[in-house]
Amino acid sequence: MANESLLKTKQHFEISDGLRGIAAISVVVFHFMEIIITDYSKNFIGHGFLAVDFFFCLSGFVIGYAYDNRIGKMGIREFFISRMIRLHPLVIAGSVLGLLGFLINPFGLPPAIYSVGEISLFFICSLLLIPYPFMPDRYFNLFGLNAPAWSLFWEYVANIFYALVLCRLPRRYLVILTIIAAAAISYVAFHTGNLMGGWSKDTFWQGCARISYSFLAGLIVFRFNLIIKNRLGFIGLTVLLLAAFLQPYFTWNWLAELLTVLVYFPLLIALGAGAQLAPSLKKLCVFSGKISYPLYMSHYAAMWIFANWFNAYHPNATQLSLVIVLGTLLLVGFGWLVMVVYDTPVRRYLTAGRK
Repeated sequence: MANESLLKTKQHFEISDGLRGIAAISVVVFHFMEIIITDYSKNFIGHGFLAVDFFFCLSGFVIGYAYDNRIGKMGIREFFISRMIRLHPLVIAGSVLGLLGFLINPFGLPPAIYSVGEISLFFICSLLLIPYPFMPDRYFNLFGLNAPAWSLFWEYVANIFYALVLCRLPRRYLVILTIIAAAAISYVAFHTGNLMGGWSKDTFWQGCARISYSFLAGLIVFRFNLIIKNRLGFIGLTVLLLAAFLQPYFTWNWLAELLTVLVYFPLLIALGAGAQLAPSLKKLCVFSGKISYPLYMSHYAAMWIFANWFNAYHPNATQLSLVIVLGTLLLVGFGWLVMVVYDTPVRRYLTAGRK
């Protein structure tokens, strides 16, 4: 039986949580738009994929804040159980939704292009978060049934490394690791021209570079107490975050993306932790934070259906605008439903069982 005081969740940074929700909604819009406009340089939210790096950086900060001073008492086993209770119910939900979307997609290829054994293997690997990039019709995503799960795979890797190494690592060595990770992600940005890799068979190790730097940078913001007190508030910081996703493409695009990840996102984490939340925006901010992860893990089954519909019917701009706006709102609502009906009750049940 776990010590209840050690399992108690610390107070949240509500603005930071709210920004996570803004980033998740931006990912949804980005996924809609990349299907329509495959040339990211002509896409108004062509840098929306950088939201994942923001997630990674915020995760490093939050993990440090939540566990640095108690993981030694709670133990590695309880830490892993805590993280699995937080993360894995939605990994399972995303896998189930992905399987259902694959089987009933009215505009896609028939499921019969794969055998029952192959589909079962795709599903099992998705449930267990084991990369299995063998669906050519889905661009060899690491997780063909639920594409966003690739970032959760690296989140798990980062959590394991934190528990085994980082939680007890002196600050000077943490800085050295972060510099090495910065060199690795700089290499990726320069040689590929962007930082959008990590999700597919051919870009697998780019995901390692992305999580390595951003997670460590977030941890450094916490460990060195680099919190910046400010009055930007939730709205001001939302504008600054969206600026990263809406920035235009130009000749030195790889450098712009790199600086966004190396400097800008850690700065936003520092500002978000030190900002003051207006009471009138508290409910909005809390809602945004709560639906971020359910939305992120539940939306992609709809994207495959949308992509097949788009390729089959070639809708006009008016139709697309309507579908994207309504689709995003519906997916936010569906994410909230998944949270209320499934994720929160399951996590509450599992947590109560530990106590």
